[in-house]
Amino acid sequence: MTPPGTEPPGEPVADLPAVAPQLRGLRRRASLTLEAAARAAGLSPAHLSRLETGQRQPSLPMLLTLARVYGTTVSELLGETVTDRDAVVRAADMEPTTAGGWTYWQAGASGRGMQALRVHVPYGSQGDIVRVHPGEEWLHVLKGRLRLRLGDTAHRLGPGDSAHFDSLTPHRIAAQDPDGVELLFVHTLLQSPTATLCLGPTPGDAR
Repeated sequence: MTPPGTEPPGEPVADLPAVAPQLRGLRRRASLTLEAAARAAGLSPAHLSRLETGQRQPSLPMLLTLARVYGTTVSELLGETVTDRDAVVRAADMEPTTAGGWTYWQAGASGRGMQALRVHVPYGSQGDIVRVHPGEEWLHVLKGRLRLRLGDTAHRLGPGDSAHFDSLTPHRIAAQDPDGVELLFVHTLLQSPTATLCLGPTPGDAR
């Protein structure tokens, strides 16, 4: 778990201008102070303030962090709106978004109890980020090979393999092949503003 005040790694994203006002508005809607939200997300208040003012842009794992903290979805953080709750999501309607080196496509509608994504994880992209948060995650490897670490156990997953685990288990994801790995990824959305996700490298933990 990242100590309070530590800023997790991640490349800034320059193409998400709507994120800053959304982050501020959703934090206020959740009745969280800047300090409380930053603590829940494992960020420093200064770093969260820079995100809210547009001086920094969040990576995809950080967006997932804040979505859980605010009890919302990545789509809402990005300012995306959905006119209705169609059960079917067409491939042509899935717009790719790049954050922190990852590319992802929304594979489900907003406003649901789960969020479904199709994700491409490049080789070496944020493979040292450890995640810990309430809820469940399910992933399915579509292409490439995945290195998944759950607690002290390392797993290698290939095409067709899946994993379903309690997200309170410290976990991290990395592509094993130079071409990266493509996943289907589903996680539960917690509607409590006290939900936390901790990001950051685990000291002394070899990949």
